Amino acid sequence: MLNYSVRLTIRTLALGILLLPVTSVWAQTPTPNPTPLPTVDPTAQPTPLDEPRQPAFPAVQQLAVPPLPDLTRVGVISSNVLALSLNDAIRRALQNNNDIEVARDDVRIAEQRLRALYGFYDPVFTVAPTFDQRISPVTSVFAGGGTTGQVSNTSFTVSPGLSKSFEKGGGNYQVQFFNSRTSTGATNSTLNPFYNSSLSLLYTQPLLRNREIDAQRHSIRVQKKVLSQTDSDFRARTIAIIAQAQAAYWNLVFALRNQQNQLDSLNLSRQNLRNIEAQIGAGAKAPLDRAQVLTDIATREGALFQAVQSVSLAENTLKQIMLKDPTAGEWTAQLTPTDTPSLDLSPVDLRGALEEAHKNRPELARLNFQKEINTLDLQYFRNQAKPQIDLTGAITSTGLAGTPALCVPDPVTGRTCPVTPSKYIGGYGQDLTNMFTFKTREINIGVSIQIPLRNRTAKANVAAAEIQKEQLDATYRSQDQAVEMDVRNAAQSVDTAQKRIVTARLARESAEQQLAGEQKLYDVGRSTTFLLLQRQTELTTARTNELQAETDYSKALADLQRATAATLRVNNVVVQNPVQQP
Repeated sequence: MLNYSVRLTIRTLALGILLLPVTSVWAQTPTPNPTPLPTVDPTAQPTPLDEPRQPAFPAVQQLAVPPLPDLTRVGVISSNVLALSLNDAIRRALQNNNDIEVARDDVRIAEQRLRALYGFYDPVFTVAPTFDQRISPVTSVFAGGGTTGQVSNTSFTVSPGLSKSFEKGGGNYQVQFFNSRTSTGATNSTLNPFYNSSLSLLYTQPLLRNREIDAQRHSIRVQKKVLSQTDSDFRARTIAIIAQAQAAYWNLVFALRNQQNQLDSLNLSRQNLRNIEAQIGAGAKAPLDRAQVLTDIATREGALFQAVQSVSLAENTLKQIMLKDPTAGEWTAQLTPTDTPSLDLSPVDLRGALEEAHKNRPELARLNFQKEINTLDLQYFRNQAKPQIDLTGAITSTGLAGTPALCVPDPVTGRTCPVTPSKYIGGYGQDLTNMFTFKTREINIGVSIQIPLRNRTAKANVAAAEIQKEQLDATYRSQDQAVEMDVRNAAQSVDTAQKRIVTARLARESAEQQLAGEQKLYDVGRSTTFLLLQRQTELTTARTNELQAETDYSKALADLQRATAATLRVNNVVVQNPVQQP
């Protein structure tokens, strides 16, 4: 201000200096004679003056405010309103989501496969009834062919058996019960017909290879880990679906709130048109201001239609997550969320979030189970590299009974009839009695030894499993780092969203104050329609930014829950552990 005064003083002095010579010359110039005034004729008539008239303004027709646009959405019945809370959306997603059902069925399939592997240890009962009739030629007189030179035998055999393998120790046993009834045409047989029975018990016990672990027990233990992996996959899928449902829910909340914001903005512009029409009718505004407001109304109607489309997209996304099939009646419903975003300015506990994530993330749990499977592979392949030494034992008890064969002594030839012991004379009951007395028996004990000379297959399998162990360690470290990055990014998103909400609220409050001040200036004629519409647009943008910041904060919290695997705990979702044994 001081510099301006100095410059003004300097300019005034300079102008005085320049005008000084001109003034002197003017003072020396002689004054000219005055021009005589014209003579007025007293007899002349005065010229008549025009009468004052009102200004002629062109007639302006006042326009009516256009009606509100149709906000009906395609395929949605406005009367079919479905109030929906966030917990309701999560519950519906868990019950009806097809991806959840697929993951749940994977766990059930793994359970049944484990049950099938355990079936190897079920006892097995066998029976083989046979009927056998044979007529054989013989060349020896001692074969009982007599004068015909042939022997006929007719047998009926029933041999039930029971076998079972043991999970502990890897041993197995077999119980065989042999029963037969034979009728023979042999002349040298002392019993005809006769019954023959035997009861056998066989047991095999591995001592080195296949004792601690064998192929079947390896498959069972691996399948248990696979079942745990499918459970981890199911938990991961459940967490992902809940996170998707949360994000879709908050997107719908934002879309509906933004639609209302755009509608309020349009109503404000429509009120401007009413005011402009009144001012044009009173002559206070030019008709050109009407075109400016009409342009603004059309622009805001376009923004409102875009907001309605965003509502449909967000609503359909949430319905896809919640509903089971396209025939569900809720596809035509208008979803109305009942929850609103809430702000918590408390800082994120990054250390606690990282600890919870590294402890509970399903991806890391799945890799841990894979490492346990690799440990089982190493155990099995190293066991297969050992020599195979099996202890075998068998004990058999036999029985015999029948009807003495018809025998006629021949003094001429010297033929005599043998004497049959009384304990062998009888039917099937006597046969069983003789068997259970254990007087005719057979006991076998042995060792089966198999030593592979090179065993390259087992050695290669061990080497491959050790390489896979190193590979799994590297994979786990990589996944662990990915979890670290995921949690840190999610925590930063929450922190940024908190700050964005604060700044967005301040911006909205400032925009409201600016619009209120601009409206007052406009009412007293010190502002223009353009500036007023600009302030209204700025307020609409500020409100949209505040709504978006609140939505992003709610979504960031849900994403942090997902990153730390706390989604199930926070939302009170309990996942039952799979069945480990049948």
